[in-house]
Amino acid sequence: INAEYMGGGEDFDNRMAEYLIEEFRRKFQSEKDITMNKKALRKLRTAAERAKRSLSSSMQTLIEIDSLHEGNDFNANITRARFEEINADLFEEVLEPIKQVLDDAKMTKEDVNEVVMVGGSTRIPRIVSIVQEFFDNKALNHSVNADEAVAFGAAIQASILSEYPDEETENVALYDVTPLSLGIRTHNDVMSVVIKRNTNIPVT
Repeated sequence: INAEYMGGGEDFDNRMAEYLIEEFRRKFQSEKDITMNKKALRKLRTAAERAKRSLSSSMQTLIEIDSLHEGNDFNANITRARFEEINADLFEEVLEPIKQVLDDAKMTKEDVNEVVMVGGSTRIPRIVSIVQEFFDNKALNHSVNADEAVAFGAAIQASILSEYPDEETENVALYDVTPLSLGIRTHNDVMSVVIKRNTNIPVT
């Protein structure tokens, strides 16, 4: 597990919202900073998320917001290519946690039999193509409902931790680990690692 890389939906939403703010400034050159208008920012974030979802299945989408700021209506046409350009650096980091997991497991990509795509961001075509290319165009498994996966895992953990485990989960082994290395600051601000990343919790 590599907890340093986020790559979640919010990262793409924030990047899209930043782009839309700049587009608004370019179009209207407003004297008042739109970033001080919390209501307008909420509208932009909502529009950014909808655009991201739409671009997972369409090549372009139109954003229209009435009276966004100072009575100005705002609209912008976003293509999938522009979306990928806006988030180019985030896409470049997609493979980092995959490589880290393989390294931690002392495996190569050739050792992987099946790749299961989980999480809302796995619907983004660019992410799908990056992962598929990395695994030499292996067919990816999208059978897991991306929206239910986290809730499903939490339900399994709750069942295991409860006093009334379900027979379907009694043979499931679930381990909590530290997502990042923990340590103390020593001389010259150098961290001395006390608990390494991926150590089982509770630590003994």
